[in-house]
Amino acid sequence: MKIRNGSLLSSLRAVGQRSLHNASKAVNSGKKVAGALSRSPLVQLINKQLNSSSPLPIPTSMKTVKDERQNTAELESESVGNSSEPLTAEEQLKQEQLAKELAFKRAPINWIPAAVLIATPIAAAVITPWYLATHEVSKPVWITFGAIAIWTGMSITTGYHRLMSHRTYKAHPAVRNFFLLGATLAVQGSAFDWCSGHRTHHRHVDDPMDDPYSAKRGFWFSHIGWMLKNYPSGNFDYKNIPDLTKDKVLQIQHKYYGLWVVATNVGLIGAIGWLIGDVWGTLLLAGLVRLVINHHFTFFINSLCHMFGTRPYTDTNTARDNFLLAIPTWGEGYHNYHHFFQYDYRNGVKWWQYDPTKWLIAALAKVGLASDLRTVDNMTIKHAEVNMMFKRAQKKIEKISDEQGLITDSNLPRSLQNFSDRVHFEYQLFNDTVKEWQALKAKAMQLKKNEFAERLHEADEALKDQYHMIEKRILKHNHNLKQAFKEISFKTA
Repeated sequence: MKIRNGSLLSSLRAVGQRSLHNASKAVNSGKKVAGALSRSPLVQLINKQLNSSSPLPIPTSMKTVKDERQNTAELESESVGNSSEPLTAEEQLKQEQLAKELAFKRAPINWIPAAVLIATPIAAAVITPWYLATHEVSKPVWITFGAIAIWTGMSITTGYHRLMSHRTYKAHPAVRNFFLLGATLAVQGSAFDWCSGHRTHHRHVDDPMDDPYSAKRGFWFSHIGWMLKNYPSGNFDYKNIPDLTKDKVLQIQHKYYGLWVVATNVGLIGAIGWLIGDVWGTLLLAGLVRLVINHHFTFFINSLCHMFGTRPYTDTNTARDNFLLAIPTWGEGYHNYHHFFQYDYRNGVKWWQYDPTKWLIAALAKVGLASDLRTVDNMTIKHAEVNMMFKRAQKKIEKISDEQGLITDSNLPRSLQNFSDRVHFEYQLFNDTVKEWQALKAKAMQLKKNEFAERLHEADEALKDQYHMIEKRILKHNHNLKQAFKEISFKTA
C-alpha cells in the first residue's frame, strides 16, 4: 500500500513531539533524583574524596594487569637506578654477583638426590640396629659388605677421579668398565656428571659462585648441601669433558643411569645375597649401609679436606693434606698435593704415605692393565715444598714481631734478627738454585730437539748428574730452614 508524502511527514512530526515531551519529563525526574542523592552523606563523602589530592585507593581486585606491571617496572627501576646511564664495569660486576646470590637463595630443591641423601642415612640408622639385634649375620655377608665397600670406594678414586676426571693414566677397557660398574654401584652420579663437576671444582676452587662444592660456603654446603638444591654452580657443563662424551659406554651409562643404579644396588646385591643365603642381610649391609658410608667418606674430601690439615705445597686454595682422612678415602686425603699437582696419579707422593689407589694403579701397570702413568718430577715437588717453607718463615717472623711486646726474653730481638737474616740468605740461594734448575730444563729440551738419537743417552746422563746436584742443594735449603725453625721455636717457647 502506498502512503502519500504529506501524510507521512505529518505522522513523523506527531511522533517526534510526543518523544520530546516524554524525554523532558524523564530529565525533570532525573534532576529530582540527583538532587536527592546529592544530599546523601555517602555521596557527599565520595565527592569530597574526588575533589581532594588523595583519591580513594583502588581495591586490589580491581587493579589491572597493566597496573601491576607498571608498579613492578617502577620498583625495578628504583633498585637498579637510571637505566639510561651506562653502568661501570664495577657496577655490572656487582649486579652480576647480586643476581647469582639471588639465584642461590631461590634455588629449587633437587628432589631425587635430596630424597636419597636424606632417606638412606635415616633408614640405615633405624633399621641396622634393629636387624643386628634380632638377626644373626653370617660371615659371608660381612665379607660381601667389605668387598663391595672396597670395590665401590676405589672405583670412585681409581676410576671416576684419577682415570676419568684427571686422566693421570690409561687403563685397559676391562679395568675401565670394572671401575665404571663399581662407581655406578656407589650412586654418586654418572661419569659425565661426576667428572664434569669435578673439573669445574678444580677450575674454580673456593669460588663461592662457581665452585660446585665450595668450602667457602661452609661445611654443610661443601659436604652435602650442594646436592640438595639445583644451585647455579651445580649445573653441569659437559663442554669440559669432550674426551668422555665421545665414549659409547659412558653414553649408555649416562642415558640409563637410573636403571643401572637399581640393577646394581638391588639386582646385583640381591643376587649375591641369594647365593650366600641371606638376601635381606646382604641388601641391608652390603647395600644400604655400605652406600651411606661410601657417600660420606667421599663427601669428607670436599668438606673436611678443605678445612683441616696441612698445606705443604700451596696456600693458594683451601685444600689440605690430612693423613687421617686418607685412610677411609683410599689415599684421597692428601688433598693439598692433589690440588697443586692434579695430573699426578699419586696423591700420597711420599713412599710412606697411605695411598692404596696409587698402589693399585701401579700394580695394574706392572701387569699391563694400565699405562702412561703421569707423575710430577721430584725437583718440581721440592721446589713447591721449599717455597712454602719460606712463606711460613716469613709469617713466623711477622707473628713474632707482633708478639714482641708480650715476650720478656731479652735475647729475642737478636734471635729474631738472626732468624730473619738466615731466612733471607737461604731464600736468595734458593732462587739462584731454581734459576739454574730452570735453565737446565730448557737445556734438556733443546738437546732432545737437536741431538741425534745415539747422543741422547749421553746427554741425558750428563743432565741427570746436574739435576742430582741441584736436588741436593734444594734439600739442603729445606734442611737449613727446618733447623732455623727449631732454633727460633726454642727461643720463643
